[in-house]
Amino acid sequence: MRLTINEKTREVDPAPQESLLETLRERLFLTGAKAGCERGECGACTVLLNGEPVLACLALTVGCDEGDTVLTVEGLAAGDALHPLQAAFIAHDAVQCGFCTPGQLMAAHALLQRDPAPGDAEISRAMAGNLCRCGTSPRIAEAIRAVAAAHRAEGGDHA
Repeated sequence: MRLTINEKTREVDPAPQESLLETLRERLFLTGAKAGCERGECGACTVLLNGEPVLACLALTVGCDEGDTVLTVEGLAAGDALHPLQAAFIAHDAVQCGFCTPGQLMAAHALLQRDPAPGDAEISRAMAGNLCRCGTSPRIAEAIRAVAAAHRAEGGDHA
């Protein structure tokens, strides 16, 4: 089957029970999405499937349709230039151990794609499925608010 992963068409032949996370990490060597709980409880494996956040540990690759698009954390940056969310996470010290960061970034990216100027309640709801054991959730929310504020100030698309 063909999937567009990080804007590149990739041919994959997954086993029937193979998760999207396994396909990304073990077949395509895209290791940004993390295997955390592998039960859909932590959000460390969050990727965007056709623009929507999904838990890659629960999504079967064979459940994807031919031509579906997958965006992983590796696809956020433009070459060596960090995505504004990545830069904001660094600037706001929203990365501690870093294990949850890829999933957090992808959930935040999906939120900002849907709503470039989310309020605190929207941020809280969108990020609720992504756990941070280090306690950086308040700084993650600050980083998201900063990107949203920059979007409003510049009138550009930073999501």
